[in-house]
Parts: sequence; structure tokens; C-alpha cells
Amino acid sequence: MSAEMIAPAWMHERITAEQYDSWSEEQCAGIEIVDGMVVVSPSAAKRHNRPARILANALDAAAGPDWNADTDFDVRLQDVPLTNRRPDVVVYRAETIDLAPTRPEHVLLVVEVVSPGSETTDRIVKVDQYAKAGIAFYWRVEQAATGVPLVHTYVLDPASRSYRDGEVFAGVIKAAVPFSVEIDLGRV
Repeated sequence: MSAEMIAPAWMHERITAEQYDSWSEEQCAGIEIVDGMVVVSPSAAKRHNRPARILANALDAAAGPDWNADTDFDVRLQDVPLTNRRPDVVVYRAETIDLAPTRPEHVLLVVEVVSPGSETTDRIVKVDQYAKAGIAFYWRVEQAATGVPLVHTYVLDPASRSYRDGEVFAGVIKAAVPFSVEIDLGRV
């Protein structure tokens, strides 16, 4: 086996929050940490990135001055064992733009775009993790065979720390919560 094929030792050991926080941005790119273990995420395809970017831009414009929407950064769901997720879109408090790590109490909404290979994680695992962390809203984008994505929305029930089904949108999102926004998915 060549040296390039051997994974670094840190990929086989449980990672603490302190260790992760000392890593470079390059080391953190393309990975998530789940229960202290590194999970490598493959590079996303254009069909995945485009709806995420369109949603982030529209949510950012609609959110007003108190909230920002962005893509591709960690949300620290818990410190022990360390769990960092990297949602496709995050709507977070504008005043926390320079705080790291971003924590669930800074986040209003997370969006995941389902791709081949992420179905179970995005439909079951992350939904549960985001709800247990107390993130108020979760949207899941399904790449439909018709070419028009479906957006499933969920609202947190704080008492049970689980999500209730919200609306499902096809074609155009016309959501009233967490704030009023209209997004044409036909552009995707």
C-alpha cells in the first residue's frame, strides 16, 4: 500500500473539540465529526450545490438584518462527544458572524439537499440531531425525478425535541415561517 493510500492517524481516533478547533481550515474542509469520529464527505455535485446556493441567497435576502444565511460551515451540535455538522444552508444570528464555533442557539434554520449517498443521513440522522440540539426549523430538499425539487419543511416541538411536519413545496416555496420568503425552485 502506498503512503498516499494510508489515512492520517487522526481519522482513526476520537477527536475532541479542542483538537478540532486547533486544525486548519483545510483539514476541516469536506468532513463532519460525529460522536468524535471523522466522517469524510465527498465533494458535492453541481446539481447539489445550485439549489443550496439559490436557497441561501434567497433566505439571506428575506431574513432581514438580524439573520444571515450562508453555506459550507460547521455547526457545533455538541462538545462531548464532539459532533460538528456542515449543513448545506444555515440561517444564523447576524450578531454571531465572528463567533466560532457556531452553536445551535445561534441557528434558526438548517437546510440539507439530499444527494445519492446522503439519503439516510439527511432524512433520518441529521433530522434527529438538529432537533435534539434545539434548532427551530429544518428544511430538506429532495431532487425529484420531475426535475423540480421538493422542499419538506419541519418545525421543532420544543417539549419533545423532535420535528413536526410542516409544508411541502414544489416549484415555488411560499413560506411564512421562520420568516416570509418566496423562492422559485424552477431556476434549479
